[in-house]
Amino acid sequence: MLNEFNPYVDDNFLDLFYHEIKSFELDGLNTKVNLHTLKIENNAFAYSELVDKLFDCVVTYCLSRKELEVYKNNKGIYVKAIQKLRKWENNDGELGEVLLYCFLESHLRAPKIFTKMELKTSPNDYVKGSDGVHILQIDQNNYQLIFGESKLEKSLQKALYSAFVSISDFLNRNTNNIHDEIKLLNTHLERESISPALYDALKKIIFPSAREEEIFKDNAFGIFVGFEISVDDESRKLSNSEFRKLIRSKIKTEVESQYGYIQKKIKEYNLHGTTFYVYAFPFVEIGDTRKRIIKNLMEANNDF
Repeated sequence: MLNEFNPYVDDNFLDLFYHEIKSFELDGLNTKVNLHTLKIENNAFAYSELVDKLFDCVVTYCLSRKELEVYKNNKGIYVKAIQKLRKWENNDGELGEVLLYCFLESHLRAPKIFTKMELKTSPNDYVKGSDGVHILQIDQNNYQLIFGESKLEKSLQKALYSAFVSISDFLNRNTNNIHDEIKLLNTHLERESISPALYDALKKIIFPSAREEEIFKDNAFGIFVGFEISVDDESRKLSNSEFRKLIRSKIKTEVESQYGYIQKKIKEYNLHGTTFYVYAFPFVEIGDTRKRIIKNLMEANNDF
């Protein structure tokens, strides 16, 4: 049904990462945890290569499919996209949103329907709701709408805590909640449609008829949690292979240590029956690094 509706981010985006934890399923929960660690060269993360990849991704993240069609042959398309980003000096979260978009498209193969960037009329607009909505076909008749939630914190547990608090609030608050966002999809659906047939197909998935029982749709969440990994001077003096082994193991152990906490939060907020796709991502000096990456994207530069 969605043959025309493909992700923009190719799976070669994943060539940049060690896939340390591959869709680990937590016991008794519809939750899959993934850990992607950026490639390590010369005892440092390959941020330069990540920035190069993100130059293309930030365009398809910020612009709707119709805008991408209109501006595809326009040299100013990159400027059109980055004008929607907040100034890098005060931009603490948008890198996580872009990376979540990239992983949902490249790894999960779930194309976006829209992101909150498409609703912004200026970089300083604050759009309350999910960070984006993607669609995933499970089988011939079953689909998921995946709502994005991204948090970047020094502590992995704090990032997880903040993500689940936001999700619970999104599900339960009186306005700007998940039901309002699904209604919003109806008004923005045409922006993402290439043909009338695809428009009708997407609408049937998002608003399936229970009477016809041909299509079943459930809501799910994609969670990106960026966290800081510390690297001391002694570790940096190790050989390249020893350093790589040490850091990769340290990061994997940190994420595995939070399995119980994720289970606790799902039970605490009564989120059984909801599918979660968790993407964990480590940074060195997360505060400076995330702003530096966004600064490079906004200036079409790469100073790593």
